[in-house]
Amino acid sequence: MCTKNFFIKFLNGRIDCRDGIYKGSLYKDIFVVVMKGFLEDLVSSGMPGPRPSFSIFDIVKTLMILAEFGSVGRGKLSKKLSLGGGSVRTLLSRLSEAGLISMSRSGCSLTEEGKRLYMKIKRVIPKICRIGPNELTFAEYNVIVQVRGGARKVRKGIEQRDAAVRAGAKGAVTLIYRNNKLIMPAITEDVSKSYPVAYQQIRDIIDFGEEDVAIIVCADDPRSAEYGALAAAWTII
Repeated sequence: MCTKNFFIKFLNGRIDCRDGIYKGSLYKDIFVVVMKGFLEDLVSSGMPGPRPSFSIFDIVKTLMILAEFGSVGRGKLSKKLSLGGGSVRTLLSRLSEAGLISMSRSGCSLTEEGKRLYMKIKRVIPKICRIGPNELTFAEYNVIVQVRGGARKVRKGIEQRDAAVRAGAKGAVTLIYRNNKLIMPAITEDVSKSYPVAYQQIRDIIDFGEEDVAIIVCADDPRSAEYGALAAAWTII
């Protein structure tokens, strides 16, 4: 289990070990592992309180909502998350106990630690938004998510598709930006030629860096599309 104090050291930008202070790319890799473990602990049934009926992606979405709107009431948050009042109370209680949010009569808001965690997530997942219909979409609601430097963890995109489906989506398409080209593993080495409409839409949305990944997730409703995108991204961060 990842303790709060241990995780806060990572949020502050460094961790002290017997062998010294780890920073840079090694710090980034370690931080992602610790962050995922920390968030998984928050949804664990072994935590105090009622058994949770929310997911890691509800936590990530909550951080995104609070970062965008500032102070948000529990009722509004319940609607935005499509969760019941009891689930939202448990979620907020755990985030508060973890030191990530503060709660008052006017609503809940991110603490400094919560803001730092959100910014860390934002660096790894800088973009998640709707995308219009194109040659790669096949449902009414389509969301694209960008993962910085995630290419080394992508094989053929099957893991990302399966994760999206488990989250309620109909499927997903995984793309890699490499050598100034957008490729689809095992399908095409140049998306701009194979799927020109999709390529132009994607480039209008995303500012790629080398070895970045873009995943298009398709679903029958907005929540499944967005949560499917987060689930797919989660497999490669």
